Amino acid sequence: MKHLMAFLVITLITGSFCLAVSQQVYTSSADGYTLELPSTEWRTISEGDGERGHTEFVYGDRLQGFLQIRKEAVEADTKPSALARRDLDQKFRFLPGFVEGKQESFSGKLEGVTVSYEFVRTGKPMMGRVYYLQADNRTIFALRFTGLRDKLARIRNQTDLIARSFKLKQ
Repeated sequence: MKHLMAFLVITLITGSFCLAVSQQVYTSSADGYTLELPSTEWRTISEGDGERGHTEFVYGDRLQGFLQIRKEAVEADTKPSALARRDLDQKFRFLPGFVEGKQESFSGKLEGVTVSYEFVRTGKPMMGRVYYLQADNRTIFALRFTGLRDKLARIRNQTDLIARSFKLKQ
């Protein structure tokens, strides 16, 4: 019994170490933030330059998971829920087959809200999930995930982890 217990403890420690090793930290010097990518499947495909470009990541390929990070300059005291409502009404609503999901509060290193929606692209059922994170009273970061509905739903724990790890550099 002691050997079995020792084996389980060693397995648990090794598994935790492997999980920690597979996480990658990404730092944006242009926009001043860091985040953790939970697996090696996530890779950077373009980096923002703070002026025009936006940082983008993929999970395997764009259909499995695609992440765009946008730094939004807003009027003073604009809440993430207001920006989410504006984006739903002015951007996402016009996607083919748009179906609005629910808005939920979200907390991690930064507070905010998340919204989900569904749409169709080239005849395939897609899903979008956006995390609106309040950096200060004039800045909200939008982490926009899209992918095939089934694929993106399967990695929801990873999208949540990325958003929870998102923080401003000190």
